[in-house]
Amino acid sequence: MNIKRKLKIIMTSDMHGNVLPINYGNNEKQDLGLAKISTLIKNERKENDATIVIDNGDLIQGTPLTYHYVKYMNSLENPMIKILNTLHYDAAVLGNHEFNYGMDVLQSAVEQSNFPWLSGNILDVKDGEPYFGKPYIIKLVDDIKIAILGMTTHYIPNWENPVHIEGLRFEDALETTKKWAGQIREIEKPDIFIVAYHGGFERDLVTGEETEKQTGENQAYQICQQVEGIDVLLTGHQHRSLQGIVNGVAIVQPSFNGQVLGKITLILSKENEKWIIDEKRPELLNVRGIEPDSQVLELVREYEAETQKWLDKPIGKIEGDMTISDPMKIRLADNPLIEFINKVQMEAAGVDISNTALFNNISTGFCSNITMRDIVSNYIYPNILHVIRILGSDIKAALERSAGYFSLNDVGQVVVSQNFVEPKPQHYNYDMWEGIEYIIDIRKPVGGRVITLNYHGKPLDMDKEYDVVMNNYRAGGGGEYTMYQKKPLIKEIQIDMSELLASYILERKTIRATVNHNWKVIW
Repeated sequence: MNIKRKLKIIMTSDMHGNVLPINYGNNEKQDLGLAKISTLIKNERKENDATIVIDNGDLIQGTPLTYHYVKYMNSLENPMIKILNTLHYDAAVLGNHEFNYGMDVLQSAVEQSNFPWLSGNILDVKDGEPYFGKPYIIKLVDDIKIAILGMTTHYIPNWENPVHIEGLRFEDALETTKKWAGQIREIEKPDIFIVAYHGGFERDLVTGEETEKQTGENQAYQICQQVEGIDVLLTGHQHRSLQGIVNGVAIVQPSFNGQVLGKITLILSKENEKWIIDEKRPELLNVRGIEPDSQVLELVREYEAETQKWLDKPIGKIEGDMTISDPMKIRLADNPLIEFINKVQMEAAGVDISNTALFNNISTGFCSNITMRDIVSNYIYPNILHVIRILGSDIKAALERSAGYFSLNDVGQVVVSQNFVEPKPQHYNYDMWEGIEYIIDIRKPVGGRVITLNYHGKPLDMDKEYDVVMNNYRAGGGGEYTMYQKKPLIKEIQIDMSELLASYILERKTIRATVNHNWKVIW
């Protein structure tokens, strides 16, 4: 007799503290967050199929809600854990951002959880055992035996504050997966073997071609190819939307901030007392048009109300002018707002060269009385900072890429190049620098517009290496800055820029608007 069953594996990843479907900069609605994800999860459960729900890491950090909780409301239950407990998650995996608030906050979150946190390759230096308890769990759904193994990118020591990971050893995720997979297959003999890995793909899913420098940060492709017996690999960390089959392994990666829910459906049949997987269907379920779950909204109502009060409370003052009246003027000559952001980046990173962007044309800058909401509405992306080591020639190439942002119209007025407007506006791909002196002449052809480029008053050495701080998106080559790809990562500051800016202002109370005119555009 052939018995058929359906099993659904549902997964979230890289939620980064997002619950409400809003942009905290202006409280406008956005299609993201755990409240909308919850509606999708409950819809899946209504179908009465066997369902397992897993979070794949980077859960407890990333929004004003979670930041405010840690700083001011940490005597209460962690709001993210409160929601996952209510939704009856089966397991969670540690992500790199779980460590950002320190071990006390993380341990508290783990202790509050009604589900196990899995990470087979984060070990206690004292005894070499998994620090957070279980590397894997066994779930029985009727008589279907399911093994779930958790792994975390072992690149964390390259980024995290050493104090936050004291007493921990991070083993190679690929090699540790091989080890545990062998033991699980031999000892547990599961019908289904799931690996939940807070890491991503280092190669193209189809061609296998290298897509990033092989640092060990992302090993999902190698796991699919080299680890025997895996049926499902849940991934994250890269914030990509991925679904497919790689070497027979069903994979998903559900974007970030709760925009997408990952789902893998397995169709099984039982023959001779053994369950066989007949079909694997990976999917990504988007939250667009989904109503937020009122139960989840109520769970965080108190936390959210206090967060909103805090967002509107002044945190410091600006002496001088950091407002924006004309975004084009901001991009044509050095100005106090961009100089301030670059200075914060340089201090956080401990380097003397930095770049950043004015991300859109609706930013208003900082008024005299600055609030936390001002910060998150002007620095709109959840970026962290990378310090990469690049050549002087790479700096010049990057400046030439930025210089392509400008065009001159028929009457000699400066306008934005069509390459930065179509198919969508890309104002965030024009960078402005601090720590070097440069002049861009947009009368010259694209690729030859940087006419002056100095460092400490002398011509920049094209063959010398320099450590430069920039956001993680740019450091990876985002925005066609290919000169940055596969460059050595010297340091990663694992705190969102909005938090860095707020802390800088809170410590000093008053910020003076300054401008040193280290760069300009001429035409």
